[in-house]
Amino acid sequence: MRYVIYGAGGIGGTIGARLHLAGYEVCLIARGDHFRAIQRDGLRFVSPTQDLFLDIPCADHPRDADIAPDDAVILCMKSQHTEEALRDLYSATGGQAHVICCQNGVENERSALRRFPHTYGMVVWLPAEHLEPGVVVNFAENTAGGLDAGCYPSGVDDYITEVTAALAKAGFSAVPDADIMRHKYEKLLANLSNAVNAATGEGSREIARVLREEALACYAAAGIRCATVEETRARRGTINGAPVPGHNRHGGSSLQSMMRGTGDIETDFLNGEIVLLGRQYGVDVRANEIVQEIGNRLVRESLKPGRITIAELEGLLKDR
Repeated sequence: MRYVIYGAGGIGGTIGARLHLAGYEVCLIARGDHFRAIQRDGLRFVSPTQDLFLDIPCADHPRDADIAPDDAVILCMKSQHTEEALRDLYSATGGQAHVICCQNGVENERSALRRFPHTYGMVVWLPAEHLEPGVVVNFAENTAGGLDAGCYPSGVDDYITEVTAALAKAGFSAVPDADIMRHKYEKLLANLSNAVNAATGEGSREIARVLREEALACYAAAGIRCATVEETRARRGTINGAPVPGHNRHGGSSLQSMMRGTGDIETDFLNGEIVLLGRQYGVDVRANEIVQEIGNRLVRESLKPGRITIAELEGLLKDR
């Protein structure tokens, strides 16, 4: 089995690097300056104990990746880029691909299944950053991150069992899970503060609590099953986070998008998912609406992280 990492940023680059180092055949798909840097110099992979330039094949479009039906195509792009990515992947494969959604949010799997009958969900607990072309940094070692996976919408098969075994060999905590979406809905609760972090450069337990309570009310109204905090803590407890010499860890994926000036943000598929559920089931989700708007305002007005303070955001939520 070959592993095609579609979106070789912090998460995808780390997965591709560690699979490559473990002896697996890997192809990266990257864009723009990141693609050109990898082609020119190789992928620079940095961890607490390693700083390597890896010669991994890299394409800038699925049509140039020679994807075979049995290849594992691991989607690692942000959710706002998934639809375009799936169209390109379908044009290159005719739907003959095994697609693994290694992404935040819960919409990607539904989008993938429209075109690809072999679709899988994967929960991402992986401390990594990508802030400059050609470079990914993994702030963990030994157990480099958590990547449990299962069939979408449910179940496990021999294919995803082989994938998780390879990831475990490559240094990740990864097991097949027949009820993977329960865990993705729980991970979504943690990601509801991504835009808060991107806007303020900080976190707020009070804001996180309010956002989470609204989401849980939506889950209850919609009959959505969600993993418990205790289950998540047990899985995350296996990840050995560690400092990386010469590299500071800045924050979550949305903050990294703002720092790189990508011109887009994932908020519509994080807080926006809760807003959608709230509107569908008549649940008050005003706090998530405010944070969704703040996230989109960051992009619309090209605001830098820290331009909005925690106090200002808490005030907006109190007035909701």
